[in-house]
Amino acid sequence: MNSELITTPVTADLLRGALDVERTPYGLLPHRLPARARRQIPDEQLAMAESQPSGVRLTFRTAATVIELDTLPTKRAYRGLPQPPDGGYDLVIGGRLAAQATVPGGRVRITDLTSGVVELREGPGTARFTGLPAGDKDVEIWLPHNETTELGALRTDAPVSPAPSGGRRVWLHHGSSISHGSNATHPTAIWPALAAALGGVELVNLGFGGGALLDPFTARTMRDTPADLISVKIGINLVNSDAMRLRAFAPAVHGFLDTIREGHPETPLLVVSAILCPIQEHTPGPLTAALEDGTVRFRPTGDPADRASGRLTLDVIRGELSRIVAERAADDPHLHYLDGRSLYGERDHAELPLPDDLHPSEEGHRRIGTNFARLAFGPGGAFA
Repeated sequence: MNSELITTPVTADLLRGALDVERTPYGLLPHRLPARARRQIPDEQLAMAESQPSGVRLTFRTAATVIELDTLPTKRAYRGLPQPPDGGYDLVIGGRLAAQATVPGGRVRITDLTSGVVELREGPGTARFTGLPAGDKDVEIWLPHNETTELGALRTDAPVSPAPSGGRRVWLHHGSSISHGSNATHPTAIWPALAAALGGVELVNLGFGGGALLDPFTARTMRDTPADLISVKIGINLVNSDAMRLRAFAPAVHGFLDTIREGHPETPLLVVSAILCPIQEHTPGPLTAALEDGTVRFRPTGDPADRASGRLTLDVIRGELSRIVAERAADDPHLHYLDGRSLYGERDHAELPLPDDLHPSEEGHRRIGTNFARLAFGPGGAFA
């Protein structure tokens, strides 16, 4: 730590993409769901996912050439398996990636899969950026999309002030682990961040690993969050969790959209179905995960014949979503549908297969983000 640097407290006005902040003994913890919604979370998986700051960034104006950010990340590891790489911090200047850093260590939860015993190791660290261009500039530090991150002190060699808003439209997006950023190695490489950069919009990312299950508290959060553009990506988690049957699915979609429309009656609202996922196209879940040749791979356990009894698959869900949106659009001209296979389909899968049979690679994220920007923000798109 350089004692000559100026220390600036990290406050909520420096954050974008977070819907709430929590004061902890260490500092400030950004959340992507408000406190009321968090009290209704039914499982640890979603609680962990919403606290991981996917799409959240510190934004400020400064002439600094040296920036340090003290953080306490929470990481997960499993005894006997390689520890995942440290989460990335992306520093963006004027919309372009200028520097990257990591924070080794942090709070590490090491789980023994055979006994279930969890060992906790703890220690904060610092993300350090040097050699930045001189002169006043707008700086964004995108936080790790896959690590819960408590923010301590911000230190710079020049004063810091909140960055102007810039007047860009706010895009509010909800989706699954793919929207959260699974398999991407750094936070600006997740497909919603890439699409937001190409579309020139401010991202609020409610992509939750394993958590896109049409939860009413998520719909109410979207209803109450200011936004100029809204998208909801529906499908994969409902199939791979085997969370509901066809009878419950259609009313749940209507209820989710109804709730959003209570707060955003005329905002462009884009319903997006799942990208191509061959293991779940015609086979119901739930999924199981197994280690094969050092790689985790997912496998469905359902029977395609069970579709006759109302079990969900991706092809069933796409048909229902298309029908629901077409019916509602007769009275809601700002409601649109996008088939997720136009973002990542057969050709994309042949070129960029899913490494674990469920989630895209980082190159796959780039393909999805580019296609979404073209189809949603481009001419004729829902967000044009």
